[in-house]
Amino acid sequence: MTTWLLDETTLQDFGRYQAARVTDDGAAWLASATARPHAALAHWFRRPATPAVLPCGTVFDVVNVEPTFGRRVLDTLWAEGPGCGPVATHRGRMLLFAAPGTAQRLPSLLGWEEWSETVPRPLCHGPGDAVTIPPLTPPTPFRPRITAVGDAVPYEPRDSAQPRWLVAPDTRRPWLPGPEVLLWACVRAARAARAA
Repeated sequence: MTTWLLDETTLQDFGRYQAARVTDDGAAWLASATARPHAALAHWFRRPATPAVLPCGTVFDVVNVEPTFGRRVLDTLWAEGPGCGPVATHRGRMLLFAAPGTAQRLPSLLGWEEWSETVPRPLCHGPGDAVTIPPLTPPTPFRPRITAVGDAVPYEPRDSAQPRWLVAPDTRRPWLPGPEVLLWACVRAARAARAA
């Protein structure tokens, strides 16, 4: 998996974090969720900077969380756990790609845990649901600003809410966390939020 670590070279050029790019193998994996994978791939390779809508439940499920809580979950998964599968942002939410079946099992597992009222419950997308995924390649949302005296000011994002990959799929069979792993990470992140 492509990690979403801070890249020092992007601080001047692209703002705080660099969006990840989906590889050809990752695109093939995403397309395998559709009824017509070859048509999806052909469309994406003609227009790689457009988002797409994919069905959940067969190749992956998606756990949709509030971004601050999602960041805590990702930090927990990377610092103390096995890492994560693909992760994207869309419309102010973080989308954690998970193993099929997670959408059915995770809510009931979370129901058994002590859940903080300050942390909104995750939304789980499984069979019968669809999610919008970011473009395969990040659009160029950064433009230089030139001052009146001709000095370049660091690049500013045009729209920070644009969908983007934080951890892009880069293999035909990415590792996807199951409900038990996400339960563990969500509970630890919720306890950390409560303690903060």
